Amino acid sequence: MTENQISEIIIGCAIDVHKALGPGLLECVYQECLYYELGKKGLRVEKEKPLPVMYKEVKMDIGYRADLWVEDKVIVELKSVEALNPVHTAQTLTYLRLSDRKLGLLINFNVSRLTDGIKRLVNKL
Repeated sequence: MTENQISEIIIGCAIDVHKALGPGLLECVYQECLYYELGKKGLRVEKEKPLPVMYKEVKMDIGYRADLWVEDKVIVELKSVEALNPVHTAQTLTYLRLSDRKLGLLINFNVSRLTDGIKRLVNKL
């Protein structure tokens, strides 16, 4: 499956979760529910995937973690905030760069219509 095909499934599942729960819950609730839905679709998903930082020749496990890592291709960063800020975009792009992945989805569940809270981000390798 390509990154685009995977992202379509992720977005569809996120919309299902949002329709069922609505806005206003903690990020961890949406993470668990989306993890469950993606697993039901048969996708390989890892939660809180560690992202080490390479500094010169030293690998540092500093504590960066991607919320969801889908099919070893797409990073999903989840938020439940009033509005997405540039720092959220920068965080997701950094995760893409650290993991050498092409596609990331930044999803804010704290919106009335979920499609308004989705940002698709591409790492220009």
